[in-house]
Amino acid sequence: MDHRAVLLLAHGTPETVEQIPEYLRNVVSGRPMSPHVVEEIQHRYSLIGRSPLTEITFEQARLVEAELNSAGEPVRVYVGMRNWRPYIPDVVKQMRADGVEQAAVICMAPQSSRTSVGLYRRAVQAEAGALRIDFTESWARHPLLADAFAERLRPAWAKLSGEMGHPVPVLFTAHSVPTRTVEAPAAAAGQAKEPRLWPGDGPNPSAPDPYAEEARHTAELVAARVPEIPSWTFAFQSQGASGGPWIGPSVEETLGRLAGEGVTALILHPIGFLCDHVEILYDVDILFGEYAAGRGIRLARPESLNGSATLARAVADLARQGLARLAGNA
Repeated sequence: MDHRAVLLLAHGTPETVEQIPEYLRNVVSGRPMSPHVVEEIQHRYSLIGRSPLTEITFEQARLVEAELNSAGEPVRVYVGMRNWRPYIPDVVKQMRADGVEQAAVICMAPQSSRTSVGLYRRAVQAEAGALRIDFTESWARHPLLADAFAERLRPAWAKLSGEMGHPVPVLFTAHSVPTRTVEAPAAAAGQAKEPRLWPGDGPNPSAPDPYAEEARHTAELVAARVPEIPSWTFAFQSQGASGGPWIGPSVEETLGRLAGEGVTALILHPIGFLCDHVEILYDVDILFGEYAAGRGIRLARPESLNGSATLARAVADLARQGLARLAGNA
């Protein structure tokens, strides 16, 4: 038996609308949440039926495992979720029970925020015991990730441009986060402290959080691979309901600006997400679609990466690098 494995980490999502209150308690670590917010999120889930994030992540894991095995590397790929089943601690326990001794751990969120990395890392480390892990901090600039997004963008852009009779611009998006979570510690003095990385690991915790810069850099890499697009811009989507400001510009204000500039059609390409879930199926397809239409803009989006073979190659490459680092540090 090979005592090495790969662990893919994702946010997690409930299977039914009725499970959403429990799920949201996990998201906010048990803090009180307004009933109105819970009801609104239940409403959004009801409009899309359900979020397929979990099943797609397992399919991505299967593709990564097949990619590794095809190269003669019989490594099992596990999946753990931070906020829903299968929970990360339970999966790490199972890995240890299965005899895994070394694991390359990869978040299925390529643009790294100090807070998100810290939370995922802590969840793994809390149950790791003697299991040695290599945790990929970020892969926002991986060339195969940009290739995968460009493969999805190109046909969608060509289709809409052809229907409109002229080249259309592109709006890239990534999930917004609270401003306080990406400020350098000195800038956030007096505010609640966010979880930090484990000592000795990861980026300098006193430096500004890399998330916003990494998200924009992914957009730049994708745009460079589709040079026929006439122009592109970037916005942060899906700002939450928690108190305090969230990073922007928002999609809504960006759509308003573009409408004022005479844009009548565009491609919205979420490059911060690797599969379909509520932030795409509701926020983009329903909310932003209606918002754009109300301002005279026809909005379309490329197919999500989901089962992209190129994405699987990217993650498999990250896994190989992580396992190699573990072997080198043995």
